[in-house]
Amino acid sequence: MAKKNRMANEINAGSMADIAFLLLIFFLVTTTIAEDKGVLVKLPQWSEEPPPELKLNTRNVYSVLVNAQNQLLVRGDVMDIKDLKNNAKIFIANPQKLENMAESPKNAIISIKNDRGTKYQTYLEVYNELKSAYNELWEEAAMVKFGKNLDQLSNAQQQEIRNEIPLVLSEAEPTKFGEEK
Repeated sequence: MAKKNRMANEINAGSMADIAFLLLIFFLVTTTIAEDKGVLVKLPQWSEEPPPELKLNTRNVYSVLVNAQNQLLVRGDVMDIKDLKNNAKIFIANPQKLENMAESPKNAIISIKNDRGTKYQTYLEVYNELKSAYNELWEEAAMVKFGKNLDQLSNAQQQEIRNEIPLVLSEAEPTKFGEEK
């Protein structure tokens, strides 16, 4: 029998690996990965020295405790999150000059303390409500002082408003799960 010379029907796949590698590199370089930013907070400079002992007038401290069951305790009273913003605004501004509210917006300190079992969503809701209280106070002060919204003011005017009503949020170290003290 005679041997027939046939051409093999094969595809040369030698360069396929190179093409796949180049495509992989291309997609890795051009793809952007979305990352969660979290809460942007300006932290103080790190120092080895212990902080100085401060004598705070409890009248000026608005303490917010969030327990492991995601319940709020504000200045010793149970409160719903939806009431937090308006209550904080009244505390900071103290329009009626009450003795149990902040002496002035410059002296007001908001203190937040969480339990390690607090849900992150609840923490963010509380933080947003407190930040929103300050935003509304700034807007109201801008309208009273300059007759414009805060975002329509110059940087110097905005800074003047923020100096009159400084944002002071103090976050205490979280307590252990279920330990509400």
